[in-house]
Amino acid sequence: MKETPPPILKIPLRNGRSFDMIFVEGGEFLMGAEKSQYDDERPVHQVKVSGFYIGKFPVTQHLWQSITGENPSRFKGENRPVEMVSWHDAQGFIEKLNAALSLPQAIRLPTEAEWEFAARGGNKSGKYGYAGSDKLKEVGWYSENSYGETKPVGLKFPNELGLSDMSGNVWEWCQDWYDSDYYKKCASEGLSVNPQGPERGVYRVLRGGGYFYSAGDCRSTYRSFRHPDYQFSGIGFRLVVPSQSVG
Repeated sequence: MKETPPPILKIPLRNGRSFDMIFVEGGEFLMGAEKSQYDDERPVHQVKVSGFYIGKFPVTQHLWQSITGENPSRFKGENRPVEMVSWHDAQGFIEKLNAALSLPQAIRLPTEAEWEFAARGGNKSGKYGYAGSDKLKEVGWYSENSYGETKPVGLKFPNELGLSDMSGNVWEWCQDWYDSDYYKKCASEGLSVNPQGPERGVYRVLRGGGYFYSAGDCRSTYRSFRHPDYQFSGIGFRLVVPSQSVG
């Protein structure tokens, strides 16, 4: 009989603390938003993802500093998300973290499909516009309530899976290259299984919105992008590890 993965995976750190990753059961969902004004969110298409663990919170400054010994963030606070980190910076951190942990399969950034599936509540989705609610002020920090700065993680309500800060606070890097027409390609090919994004590109995908942005940018289906070298006080990231790596 196949063993059920634990709902929460605690990743230990050398300083005696740990960070939590939450299990997202694999499933199928309709990715995108047919009624969106933005072409790159259309068409809605069927996607299937395998189970994975994803960080309960975006990577905090404490976690970043425990691995790198540095803190590049503009808005300092150990429980605030780390920011001012590029996509390449995130990859460097992940490489150091994996070297320290030696898991069977590497921790990595989420794919865009994994990120959206998790933000929308996975198989427990309430089909909200934001991650856990149709009222952004309940679940996220954005231009109308942040007072122009990031906030410590976990102060707002989590979504259906127990994930916090997926709408607002900081944008989150995804693994994928960005292509405004990628959804059209996926739709034309039928069911997309664990899509990895375009094979090449100039920009990397960002998801989730941030403290400096409008409510519309914090929707679970909204797609943004930046050059992988780009750094900004409103950009951080979240970690993923495949569930089959946990034994």
